[in-house]
Amino acid sequence: MSVKTNPGNFFEDFRLGQEIVHATPRTVTEGDVALYTSLYGSRFALTSSTPFAQTLGLERAPIDSLLVFHIVFGKTVPDISLNAIANLGYAGGRFGVTVYPGDTLSTTSTVIGLRQNKDGKTGVVYVHSVGVNQRNEIVLEYTRWVMVRKRDLNAPAPETIVPTLPESVPVTDLTVPYRLQPGQYDLARAGSSYLWEDYEVGEKIDHVDGVTIEEAEHMQATRLYQNTARVHFNLHVEKEGRFGRRIVYGGHIISLARALSFNGLANALSIAAINSGRHTNPSFAGDTIYAWSEILDKMEIPGRADIGALRVRTVAAKDRSCHDFPYQNADGTYDPAVVLDFDYTVLMPRRM
Repeated sequence: MSVKTNPGNFFEDFRLGQEIVHATPRTVTEGDVALYTSLYGSRFALTSSTPFAQTLGLERAPIDSLLVFHIVFGKTVPDISLNAIANLGYAGGRFGVTVYPGDTLSTTSTVIGLRQNKDGKTGVVYVHSVGVNQRNEIVLEYTRWVMVRKRDLNAPAPETIVPTLPESVPVTDLTVPYRLQPGQYDLARAGSSYLWEDYEVGEKIDHVDGVTIEEAEHMQATRLYQNTARVHFNLHVEKEGRFGRRIVYGGHIISLARALSFNGLANALSIAAINSGRHTNPSFAGDTIYAWSEILDKMEIPGRADIGALRVRTVAAKDRSCHDFPYQNADGTYDPAVVLDFDYTVLMPRRM
């Protein structure tokens, strides 16, 4: 039998400090942007309009932060999570230079932690992934941890190393690519009159709208990002699995929640950091996704009077509206409807 095919890495294949150069650099096109808009209906003016982006000092409309995330993430799947049971979380994510159509993105990952689970059948792999453009400038770096199957149950457990992860990305580490001039920011075109000063820590916002996941859409999205995880692609295999069907890629839920958040956070120009994130329950085709957000922190950016930062928690729920803000019960367990708990930092214009 030929051994030229790649079965993906199992838990015992990973080594602490291992560097993995991921295949298939991806040149982002206007077609990717159009497909992303078609999939999620995102209405943020910055990524929709070149004239609007130019009022913030950019050369043209940039690629949406989460489209950058998906492309950088998708490169890692064949090497990191092809044999994963679940993607467990994210931390320390920081977006770098602005990405435009025509830029080419590639990704490299380093294994920074390993922990075999008690059942001896799986383990958790922690990786730090860095996405760069064709000039080797960082566009995104983040840490994620994944539960991966073992191929050989008798393979010895590695030394347990669990990295210390930051609670959030410091405001001083944020990249701020915008420069506003007094009177240039068009609130009407942006879709909201609420700016950085109008939000308060602890404020909760029900984003009201809901969107139903279609089988064709989540499959198209996964292919768009070249995410090859079997749990998303292969119904023939997954119908014999835990759920009997394909699981929707967690990033698909993040993008749906971000698009829904426009209704209440329309002036959140872009995501500057991913502080943490958890996919708390699986999502499937046919689920209807709702979302709500809480303002966790409100931060001034040193030396900047035109732009501020908001740390936001966005929670997505399936088949349940969010007017009562479903989240965690008194014992800390998530409401069964909650599918995403996403803590991130956005950049927002200040009143000048």
